[in-house]
Amino acid sequence: MRTTKRVGAGMLAAIGLACGPMAPEGSKSDTEPHGSQMNVGVLEEVTGGGQFVHPVFGTVTFSFVAIRHGDGGIAGHFLQNQHDLGFEYGGAVTCFAVDQANHRAWIGGVLTRSNDPDPVTEIGDEVWFRVLDVGQGGTEPDRSTFFGFNQGVPPFDTSENYCAAQPWPDDNARTWPVVSGNIKIH
Repeated sequence: MRTTKRVGAGMLAAIGLACGPMAPEGSKSDTEPHGSQMNVGVLEEVTGGGQFVHPVFGTVTFSFVAIRHGDGGIAGHFLQNQHDLGFEYGGAVTCFAVDQANHRAWIGGVLTRSNDPDPVTEIGDEVWFRVLDVGQGGTEPDRSTFFGFNQGVPPFDTSENYCAAQPWPDDNARTWPVVSGNIKIH
C-alpha cells in the first residue's frame, strides 16, 4: 500500500517555493538561481536546464535549482515537461546529495504541480532524479534521468532515502544525454 504525503498551502508557504512557468530555452534562469537572495550563504548548489530525449517519453525539457545554505537549509525547485505526451511535473527540492569526485548529484523533493493522471504523480507525492555534470568542454554531454516517483517501495520510499543512498547504476544506466542546455555542480 502506497502512502501519499499531501502538501497544503501552509507547507508550500513554509518551503517558500513554487515552480513558475519555464523560462525560454537557453535563458539565464534555466541554469541559475532566481533572485539574489538565493546566493546568500550558499554552501553548495546544483543547477540545470535544457532538453534530453527519452526513448519512451520523447523530448523532455527540464530545469532545476538545488541549494544548500551554510545553515544546512535546503531550497530549490524542479520542472520537467514531456512535450510528446503533454505532461508537466514541478516541485520543491527537499534534499540533494553531491559526489564532487564523479560529478554526480541526486535531487529529491515533493510535487507541487502535475497534470499526469497516474496516481503516483499526484501533488504532494515524492519524486527524485539524478544528474551528471561532465564540465564545460567535456567530450561527453551532461546527463539526466527522468523523474522517479515514490511507489512506497524500500529502499527508495522517500526522497530523503533516495538522496542518502545515492544510487548510480553502471555505465550511466537510465540517464539520458542532454542535447541542449547545461548541468552544473557548484
